[in-house]
Amino acid sequence: QVQLVESGGGSVQAGGSLRLSCVLSGASFTTYAMGWFRQAPGKEREFVAAVRWSGAGIYYADPVKGRFTISRDTAKNAVYLQMSSLKPEDTAVYYCAAQKTIELTRNSGRYDYWGQGTQVTVSS
Repeated sequence: QVQLVESGGGSVQAGGSLRLSCVLSGASFTTYAMGWFRQAPGKEREFVAAVRWSGAGIYYADPVKGRFTISRDTAKNAVYLQMSSLKPEDTAVYYCAAQKTIELTRNSGRYDYWGQGTQVTVSS
């Protein structure tokens, strides 16, 4: 059974940084692609970033380009989202997701597994 467990959320002031972690278990992820999504209150879930488990290919949403970095550690079976220069509009629940193909996509419907989410709150 595939499980994704996120951690690292919290409250931070605008301009600050946070690193989210997502630990995966229950499968061999070598042919997977991993994504981070977020959902703010009253809004639809939106794509943030994606990376192939092989590391060959990274894709960012425009609002986070240059501020967020997605990475993975295959030895630890983990995916990370380093967030810097945070803004109040980054406030949301952040979700880690995995899909069983190497497609880099912003389409949440293409992802097969999801974590429970971790709250990020950025105050001005």
